[in-house]
Amino acid sequence: MWALLAVDAIAILVVYSLVDPSELHAVSREGLGGGLSRALVQLSFPSVAGTAIPIALLALDALPRRAWLVGVPAIGLCAVFAWPGVVDAHDLDAKPVNAIPALGVCLAVALTVAAARRAGPGFAPRRSGDALRIVAAVAVALVSLPWIAAEAGFHLPGGVFLTDEPYAEPHQPPTASVHLGHHHGLLGATLVLSALLLSRSRLGGEALRRVYALLLSLMLAYGATNLVQDFWHEQVVKRGWTGWDIPSATTPRLAAIWAIVLGAAALAYALGFARRPETVEPAIIT
Repeated sequence: MWALLAVDAIAILVVYSLVDPSELHAVSREGLGGGLSRALVQLSFPSVAGTAIPIALLALDALPRRAWLVGVPAIGLCAVFAWPGVVDAHDLDAKPVNAIPALGVCLAVALTVAAARRAGPGFAPRRSGDALRIVAAVAVALVSLPWIAAEAGFHLPGGVFLTDEPYAEPHQPPTASVHLGHHHGLLGATLVLSALLLSRSRLGGEALRRVYALLLSLMLAYGATNLVQDFWHEQVVKRGWTGWDIPSATTPRLAAIWAIVLGAAALAYALGFARRPETVEPAIIT
């Protein structure tokens, strides 16, 4: 899981260091300073700081009780990402407050390393539902291809067209349906993939298991909503195929879209997502 998030952060560091800010979204700094600034902000995103919280809980479940002396501050620091203004979609230049969840992420990584050393080397057994997880992950990856390309610094063929208005004159300047750099659609995809992967694990204590399942259910619902909303906006609305758009769900607020997010999270939890006892599929002996 950390490898996926690290690749994402490195891509942001490189692209935001090399690409002119005018081609990116809500940033003003150039060069390596701009790349480092945007990478720091990325550590404050729900896809990183938010994902670090259930990962920390998973690590703490495998560590001695004294590890909570580090775990509680790590979770508290990561949770700062949800405070209004820590991540501003209209201003993604780094602010001092972004260092707080970034520090929490670093502590969560340290806990994960300690838990891995304690558990020793090994391979996770096959779990029931793994086939469904793989199908869902492949679907998410395919939908995310335009965002993955943008994060790598280029547009897919067909991603740039003459205008975002139908029947426009051919002399109008070209428009990209997907700007270069990071997108909240890819944030959503990362959260969905993280929730699918982390749902393969179960914690020991009943109370902690329920908290873990609630967090993953919310990650799944919030991630899927942002993925669908951004895909619809960029690939359908911006191409002029319809004027109706799905409301943004990036920031919590009193709105119908957030009722849908919370309802979907409650449904996932009620259906046992990341909570039902997992069965290990037997190996086939030949």
